[in-house]
Amino acid sequence: MKSLLFLVLISACWAEPHPGNSSLEHERIVHIQENGPRLLVVAEQAKIFSHRGGNVTLPCKFYHEHTSAAGSGAHRTRVKWTKLTYDYLKELDVFVAMGHHRKSYGSYQGRVWLRESSENDASLVISGLRLEDYGRYKCEVIEGLEDDTAVVALNLEGVVFPYSPRLGRYNLNFHEAQRACAEQDAVMASFDQLYDAWRSGLDWCNAGWLSDGSVQYPITKPREPCGGRNTVPGVRNYGFWDKDKSHYDVFCFTSNFNG
Repeated sequence: MKSLLFLVLISACWAEPHPGNSSLEHERIVHIQENGPRLLVVAEQAKIFSHRGGNVTLPCKFYHEHTSAAGSGAHRTRVKWTKLTYDYLKELDVFVAMGHHRKSYGSYQGRVWLRESSENDASLVISGLRLEDYGRYKCEVIEGLEDDTAVVALNLEGVVFPYSPRLGRYNLNFHEAQRACAEQDAVMASFDQLYDAWRSGLDWCNAGWLSDGSVQYPITKPREPCGGRNTVPGVRNYGFWDKDKSHYDVFCFTSNFNG
């Protein structure tokens, strides 16, 4: 009798008929509703172009999903801008704002601030652009337990050129290559800059350092001394090498100063 009663109770607990649909009588439907609208951070443009010495605004705005309000008012909003490294594994602090508190970092001190054209505007203004400002920037907005991010790429007008010392090719380690570019009023080129230069027709057979520590070179006209006649045109990659012991040429990036 006890066993029969036990089975009846199990059957009663398991069955949960769904009105109007007999096929769902053994399914449990759970509805989950989040508390409050979700925070969204948006960059109106993913890529911004500017020039050395100029001013630029990196766009970033934040909203709450399904509402037009900039913030809930229950929590203070924190805005943080960082610069991403080529592999996204490290972030360099650029600017942080929370309430009336503002702080800029490193070479950005005195050159960055928030535009704040509206309550939800977290756009970053950078003045006196430098060659090393080129790269990808992350806008992060934090409000209470909610946060979201957007990434904006800053491109600078300029030119990529190969460089080798008077001693001949392949005589620069990574650190010497950095100094060599600086002596030419330039910085080490990034892969994106070298790729854009290749697309514009740059053809160079000697391998050179790039800012991410890789060694590469651009080929538009395949030939025997440069990998063979059957080589596919493109940016050829030697990979990553010891920055102290390995020696190559370097690709530098520079531009005219438009102050």
